[in-house]
Amino acid sequence: MPAVPGHSPGGREVIVSVPIAFLASETEVAQSALSRLVARYGNVDLDAAGAIVALGGDGFMLHTLHDTQGLAAPVYGMNCGTIGFLMNEYAEEGLQERLARAREEVINPLSMRAVGEDGQVRTALAINEVSMLRAGPQAAKLRITIDGIVRLEELVCDGALVCTPAGSTAYNYSAHGPILPIGTQVLALTAMAAFRPRRWRGALLPTTATIRFDVLEADKRPVMADADSRVSVRRVRSVEIRSEPGVRHRILFDPGHGLEERITREQFV
Repeated sequence: MPAVPGHSPGGREVIVSVPIAFLASETEVAQSALSRLVARYGNVDLDAAGAIVALGGDGFMLHTLHDTQGLAAPVYGMNCGTIGFLMNEYAEEGLQERLARAREEVINPLSMRAVGEDGQVRTALAINEVSMLRAGPQAAKLRITIDGIVRLEELVCDGALVCTPAGSTAYNYSAHGPILPIGTQVLALTAMAAFRPRRWRGALLPTTATIRFDVLEADKRPVMADADSRVSVRRVRSVEIRSEPGVRHRILFDPGHGLEERITREQFV
């Protein structure tokens, strides 16, 4: 549990502190911040933490969420990178107070089951997106099946992806996919440079859906599958993607700066 605000008998607010485990990316900025914060607040092992504070950018935050998904403590990010969409502003003052007042967002990742050309199966979880990307000079050809029903016999494209609401402002948005509000039980399926059907933009699907991509002409038009740029499988034959409700990533945000507000604000920039 993060620090919690309480009140003394006289009515004055009292912050009950919690042990913090700090994690930092390898950048000089993040490592310098780590040294100062540890000197100020101490540092405990991950298993003993009431809150995990990640110092870095969005990529490091994704790395931290994946690595700590089996732990009970929520993750609070402070931006020591560039964009920091999943991060809070960096400040050394009043960290326990910020943790006490932070709002929690829960994210369910996607599960990927990829079958390679050798028949081997690789699985992975993705907080942002699972991508199908052409791995050769020619466009990919994909068949798309939703819950056992073929919905698109042939998509000729540079690639396609399935993203969560949390990942909808990342690669998906760059591919002109829709931004999804946090809390909606929807996944976005977005095509990249679709050639046939011409300019097909994709679909919105319920989180209960199982999405399957079959690679057509796989030897001539190789395709790779990628989960959050962490796990890549080259020359896949098929990939199944679904939401994984059994895994819950807990992220803390300062009041007024949660994912829902950020996603709404992003659409008016």
